[in-house]
Amino acid sequence: PTPVGHRAAARSAKPAKQRDAFFDNAKYLAIVLVAMAHAWEPLTDHSRAAEALYMTVYTFHMPAFILISGYFSRSFDMRPDRLRRLVTGVAVPYVIFEVAYTLFKRWADDDPAQPISLLDPWYLTWFLVALFVWRLTVPLWKIVRWPLPLALAIAMLAVISPDIGDDLDLQRVLQFLPFFVLGLLMKPEHFQLVRRREVRILSVPLFGAAVLLAYWAAPRMTSVWFYRRDSAQELGVPWWVGIVMTLALFGCSVVLTACFFAWVPRRKMWFTILGAGTLYGYLLHGFLAKGSRFWGWFENYEWLHKPLGEIFVTVVAGTVVTLLCTPPVQRMFRFAMEPKMEWAFKRDAAELARERTRST
Repeated sequence: PTPVGHRAAARSAKPAKQRDAFFDNAKYLAIVLVAMAHAWEPLTDHSRAAEALYMTVYTFHMPAFILISGYFSRSFDMRPDRLRRLVTGVAVPYVIFEVAYTLFKRWADDDPAQPISLLDPWYLTWFLVALFVWRLTVPLWKIVRWPLPLALAIAMLAVISPDIGDDLDLQRVLQFLPFFVLGLLMKPEHFQLVRRREVRILSVPLFGAAVLLAYWAAPRMTSVWFYRRDSAQELGVPWWVGIVMTLALFGCSVVLTACFFAWVPRRKMWFTILGAGTLYGYLLHGFLAKGSRFWGWFENYEWLHKPLGEIFVTVVAGTVVTLLCTPPVQRMFRFAMEPKMEWAFKRDAAELARERTRST
């Protein structure tokens, strides 16, 4: 072999870059909270405590997940291989699950008229649309001078713009944008900072205060604000309230997200391996979450609204989403979540050159 061939062989012999257990743990714990919050939603009408927990978790679970997505999108550019992964890992799963959710609703909810519309994401698929748009904008955030203030300004403009409509769930895309941009700006030392012992200790009273505040606010405000899918006018309040709520919720979300990260284990845990399958758990648990509403489980079984029933629902939600993140489930649904689709793309010159180099 030529010297080039030796170097190529050495590169191929290097071990793959190890995953950071902290981030896999954070993703798994965040997705468990997402599933639990979806299970609590039908309980909030009859339980102020459930509503308080629901509002508290909704303040930070998706912001934390989005921030991590932004952090791992820092290297994204328009390189062909990265664009291919964006299509196969985000756009294609969006199409598949948007169709699957629609067909499921037609059957489970006895709603044959439910249309298939790729422009109007249904239920959980909005996140894939948002991730696709956010990742395409990464090069822009790298060149602007004040990315986070600009993202916040865009979010505030969105919340006072009722004419945006529902196409591609742009309200959510724009209102959650600051958390993605914040993730782009994060550095490893920032995560080290929130994992300090004093931050971990401080996070306990902060979480307690957040739950108490949510308990007070539960009968006084609508939790729809946390979904970030509507404008201020659509929620029946003056436009300036939308701006205030955007800034207030952003501040609360950042604080509680930092508290959440402070308690995420740094070392490898039994659930660390599940962090690689969180998108599987996120999208697949939606069928059960919606099915429980369609089939009237919470209406037909009153005991679910009692304290023990609420605990049971919480445990079931955490267990189900955990199972859906496991490697066997990943292998079963990889055709939909991570299709290779080599047949759909041209092979660029750089890739062909690398293959020729490896063969010499």
